[in-house]
Amino acid sequence: MCRWSAWIGDPIFLKTLIYDPEHSLVDQSQAAEECKAAINADGFGVAWYDALPEPGLYRDVFPAWSDPNLRSITEQISARIFLAHVRASTGTATSRNNCHPFRAGKWAFMHNGQVGGFEGFRREADMAIPAKLYPHRLGATDSEVLFLLALAENLAADPNRAVARATERLEENSRRQGCGPHMRMSAAFSDGTSLYAVRYASDNKAPSLYYRQSEAGFAVVSEPYDAESGWTKVAQGQFCRFTKTSVTLEPFELPSLVCAP
Repeated sequence: MCRWSAWIGDPIFLKTLIYDPEHSLVDQSQAAEECKAAINADGFGVAWYDALPEPGLYRDVFPAWSDPNLRSITEQISARIFLAHVRASTGTATSRNNCHPFRAGKWAFMHNGQVGGFEGFRREADMAIPAKLYPHRLGATDSEVLFLLALAENLAADPNRAVARATERLEENSRRQGCGPHMRMSAAFSDGTSLYAVRYASDNKAPSLYYRQSEAGFAVVSEPYDAESGWTKVAQGQFCRFTKTSVTLEPFELPSLVCAP
């Protein structure tokens, strides 16, 4: 499993969440506390939004704690929205294209979790990506497929429903493959205007997800970066939309469950 942190609000330097806190994202890359693997050393990435509509992106295959370029970048770049991720592979290779966040147009997306048996239906999943989006399929992860399928389901118009449809598609493939857990995820993504996050699992073991509001904005994380109060744990089966000043929570349900009698 992976760890990630995101921010929306007043511009802050990336190091504010990635390096500065006691249990920062870089610290979590070596000593995560709320996931199966304490070490997240299979690459890292940061996407950020400032003046341009499309996000900047920096990713590499080294452990986050050992890359001096990451420290330098986070000390110099400030952003009103950013997504940062440290990776623990669930089977795919350690490569730059497999590192999160993923980017397509104005969207950036990162994910913690797994799709059971993905390697057994990876070709089928790839073929479900529309031709116009397939040039964005640069890596081999289930996370990137989830992102591109959500884009195909009109992520811009209805983010909750688009991610739910994409999730259902992969979960159905996993069930046919007979390999569990079929779906576990906490994900965050942005279009440069809002920040979205979702926590879901096909069993009762969804990866953790928290947020905290300050006067400057919202921090959204896979686990708290300090022991201070004020963190809200998102319940399993919740979809969140954050702006600089507000958060809206909605149920996250797969279409087949919503339509079931």
